[in-house]
Amino acid sequence: MDYAIKKSNSEWRSELGDEKFAVLREAGTERPGTGKLLDESRAGTYTCGACDAELFKSGTKFDSDCGWPSFYESVRPEAVELLEDRSLGTVRTEVRCAHCGSHLGHVFPDGFGTPTGDRYCMNSISLTFTPAE
Repeated sequence: MDYAIKKSNSEWRSELGDEKFAVLREAGTERPGTGKLLDESRAGTYTCGACDAELFKSGTKFDSDCGWPSFYESVRPEAVELLEDRSLGTVRTEVRCAHCGSHLGHVFPDGFGTPTGDRYCMNSISLTFTPAE
């Protein structure tokens, strides 16, 4: 995909730092239950931790007991890019920011009881939360 924001790995690493770079640009995963946004319950907006593109609204966040912040849909379908991921010997769907291509997490069709049936399982470190005013 052709992203609006294009930077070299050294530029991204310099801006993000090693920990964020490992997740956002190298598709790493933070340990379950450790993310700072897991228990965030205030009204607000979740944006990309690399480029600040709007990704999720707080009203779509739900407690899935998976250890990562979960949402049942993005702010708009075109806000995220969905890619087939076979990296762990199974087929999953990777979620990336459609604006800069940063890795956010994965989406699974097991959001039981949600309007969409989806569970966008996101890394806290991939997101920035801005409370509503």
